[in-house]
This record gives sequence, C-alpha cells and structure tokens, in this order.
Amino acid sequence: MNCFAAVDALAAVVVAGRGGVAPDTATAGVTLLAPWALLLALAVVAAAVWQWRRRPRLPFAGLHLLADPVDPALDLPPLPTTWRARWSTLPPVLDAVAALALVAALARPVEHVPAPPAPPGRDLLLCLDVSSSMAANDLDPQRTRHAVGLALVERFVRARAGDRIGVVAFARYADLVCPPTRDHEALLAALRRLQLVPKEGPEDATAIGAAVGKAAASLAAAEGAGKVVVVVTDGEENVSNKLLPNEIAPLHAAQACAAAGIRVHAVVVGRGNQNPDGRFQALDTTAVQQLAGATGGRSWRCEDEAALAEVYARIDALEADAPAANGVVVRERFAVALAVAAIAAALARLLRSAGLRRLP
Repeated sequence: MNCFAAVDALAAVVVAGRGGVAPDTATAGVTLLAPWALLLALAVVAAAVWQWRRRPRLPFAGLHLLADPVDPALDLPPLPTTWRARWSTLPPVLDAVAALALVAALARPVEHVPAPPAPPGRDLLLCLDVSSSMAANDLDPQRTRHAVGLALVERFVRARAGDRIGVVAFARYADLVCPPTRDHEALLAALRRLQLVPKEGPEDATAIGAAVGKAAASLAAAEGAGKVVVVVTDGEENVSNKLLPNEIAPLHAAQACAAAGIRVHAVVVGRGNQNPDGRFQALDTTAVQQLAGATGGRSWRCEDEAALAEVYARIDALEADAPAANGVVVRERFAVALAVAAIAAALARLLRSAGLRRLP
C-alpha cells in the first residue's frame, strides 16, 4: 500500500465517519490508515526470533548419550517427556501472536465495500391553495381554477413515478394532507378529496408562509437526492402581514428552506382577485418571487390552462432525477485484530498460571 492510498482512505473516514459512505473515487479493498505500524511488526518478529535463539538447551537429549560411545550394543531409549515439556513453548508463541495482532490493530485496517446506490427520485411536496378564490373560472370557462389545477397535478404526479410526493393544502391554515410517498394512487385519492374552504368563512385566507413552513418541516428528515416544494396559489399572503402571533412570512419560510437544502418553485394562477362586478384585480407577486428566488427556485405566472401545463412541464424538466451514484462504505476492521490480541494474551497468561512456565 502506498502513502496516497492511505491518505485517500483517511479522507474517506474523515468525510464519512466510521461505517459511513466514502466518495465515489474510493476503491473496494482493504487498506491501512497507519502503515508505519508495520515497522513495529518487524520489531516484534525480530524480538521473537532473538528470544527463541537464546532459549536454554539441555546438553543431552537422553540417557543413551551418557553411555560409552564406543559400545554400540547399548541402545537406550530417550528420556520420557511430560505434557508440560511439550507445551512449554506455547505461551511465548501466544505472546508473539498477541503482539502481532496488537500491531495490526494499531495499523488501523479499513475495508472499502461497494455500497448500493441511493434510491432515485426526489422528495417533493405540493402546496395547493384551497381558498375560496380558487373557484374562479378564468383558467377555463368550464372549470374552476381548483379543478384545472387538480387535473394537471395528477398528470404531473403520474409522470414522476420515482419520486416521493406529498401534499400540503392551505388556506388560513396549512394541513399536511399526505406525507411524501411513492404510493401515488393513495396520493391522488387524497387529492381528489380536497375541498375549497367556504367563501368569507373563518378559514378563507391565504397563508403561503405557513404552507411552505409546514412543507419544510415535513421534508427536514428526508434523505432523497433532492428536496423540492411547489407552491400553487392564486392569491397574496394575507395572514402573516396582519402581525398575527405564531405566523411565518413567506420570506422567513424561504430562509428555513434554504438552510435545509429545499428548493421552492412558486406558481401563481389566474388573473388576480375577482371583484363582485366580475373584473379581476392584479396581484402583487413580489413576496412569491422572493420566496422562490431565496431558495434557488423559479416563479411563474399562469393565466390559462395551457400556461399552467407548460409550467408543470418545465418543473418536471428542472427537477429531473439525477443519476444514482455508487458509493463505498468504509468499515474499520481493527476490532478483529484487537480481539485476537486480547484472546492470545489471555490464553498465554492462563497457560502460565497452569504451570506451563519455561525455566530460564
């Protein structure tokens, strides 16, 4: 192993942590983070050889050596040896094994194991306005803004089979109707049950900031390749600007999303607020544009169904699935060597206490 491989392995562990995923440049195999410890292994081997060479040797192996060497008729058997004599060298051998295993642990071996690629797809939350103004029919003379929007959302969801998609419905309050899921049929069933709030009722308002804040909280723990919020509304924020307590402004929600790595796209539908005489009053979309821009997203204004369909197509292209990258899991393997060292040392001590002690 060269020093560059050791540096790469060390960087992998620092980035990924113990048992983490290293960058794609890491290769599979076993490397040492402290190769200098191999010098200690050489020292241990040298010490063991020196100890073995200086072991005491008996001047004779049996009584037959005491006999007259000129008398070939004497053929005496060697002296009998006990089990203690046979196994007396085992404790020093175990000591050497323990020392070598400890050196191996100090060298910090790590194994690079190919990790399965992360699942494709993104975590995406649709924030849909259900205030009473979504009942206007300026997108399509035959259908309300709400009906047109749901039809296009269904088409959008079906085109993104790999995504985890959820829905937040909002008017005066924001409700998580469906958390991000790949069960798109259950998601579409929840979408079809959405109803607009009663006109001029206590919930008939537009809390864009609260909706984005709810979406950010739901996506905070997501681990997908990307986190995206799509806000579809036909009005202006009219809740947080009334200085009500516990309300969040769109820009503040955008800051929370930016900190969590969540991109927000904002879509304003319709020609504005409809007056009692049927005319439309233009909206101020500054806050919505700032909301999207602060998170790296885009904002659009759609005044008919074709424009809204085009926007969904552009969002689909902008948030295309990134190719899944194969990672490498880095696992520390010093614990095995450390366990071998402990077991060998314990056995050596146990055998010595049992009487396998070699005389100096």
